[in-house]
Amino acid sequence: MIKLKKLLIGAGVLASLALQGAGASEVTLRLHQFLPQTSSVPAMAIAPWIEKVERESGGRIKVQHFPLMQAGGTPPQLFDQARDGVVDIVWTALGYTPGRFPRSEVFELPFMANKNAEKSSLAFYDYVTTHAMEEFKEVKLLAVHVNGPGVLHTKTPVKTLDDLKGMRVRGASRIVNITLEQLGAIPVGMPAPAVSEALSKGVINAASLQWEVVPALRIQQMVKNHTVTAGDRGLYTGTFAFLMNKGTYEKLPADLKKVIDNNSGAGVAALFGKAMDEGDKKGIETVRKEGNTIITLDAAETAQWQRATSRVRAMWYQEVAKRGVNGEKLAAEADALMDKHSR
Repeated sequence: MIKLKKLLIGAGVLASLALQGAGASEVTLRLHQFLPQTSSVPAMAIAPWIEKVERESGGRIKVQHFPLMQAGGTPPQLFDQARDGVVDIVWTALGYTPGRFPRSEVFELPFMANKNAEKSSLAFYDYVTTHAMEEFKEVKLLAVHVNGPGVLHTKTPVKTLDDLKGMRVRGASRIVNITLEQLGAIPVGMPAPAVSEALSKGVINAASLQWEVVPALRIQQMVKNHTVTAGDRGLYTGTFAFLMNKGTYEKLPADLKKVIDNNSGAGVAALFGKAMDEGDKKGIETVRKEGNTIITLDAAETAQWQRATSRVRAMWYQEVAKRGVNGEKLAAEADALMDKHSR
């Protein structure tokens, strides 16, 4: 708690000093996120975004990038760090704070998102800006996006639902955990950076993860089997947000606000989604080079998985209804946007 207070005070002083002379001098923005700089989004989306912002500001905006939670705290605290001004910008997974984003959760429902993360990210951005902006009213929303389809990385082969029964599987979010439970697995929730140790210590037998994080976490060395479903829509996806502190943004001079605005929105959502797609390609290549087995379920088996997870939607509708959210209507809107961007 003391460390967090010191970090908060220190960040506030730095931001204040940087912004006092923003009209004529440089503004330094602290960007914080939870993965290594070599991971797909940090390398192929965040780094180019930083370079573009610095270039378009004529060097007046400088961005300090803190990967792997190097500015302190834990991944579930990232949203609050942006909101409270501990840092200026964060990239975070919405699933790290279960139940906090009920409207945005709809894209995590099983077999909702297209396996192409760029297309799904554009659909998700359209959805959030139309139906879920109230969930981001405390921050400046730069972009939202999703990752690729969820894959089961297992120590023993999973070719049928029976193979999955009783298996301890890492879940990426609340919705993913419910999905795994409906499939007969025992979900174990944890952030992605904790998966490697959990697999090596036998805490879990398998992990639900996207291909793109496999090389960074060395998953291909810890398991030898990888199961994917058939069809255009994946088993699940994760939702992410790229956020800025409201006060930091509002204190910028008009021309620098314009730089930030020009580097926000659908184009940035697509950039992050495309980085995920490219990362997935590298992850698959890494697994193949390792000699591992990729198991693609046929259409009939995938249909069984779809039937097994159909209750997840109904359960989600009931849950969010208690919070005054019409889940069935939102899911229909999300499905329609997904179809639109999948053409």
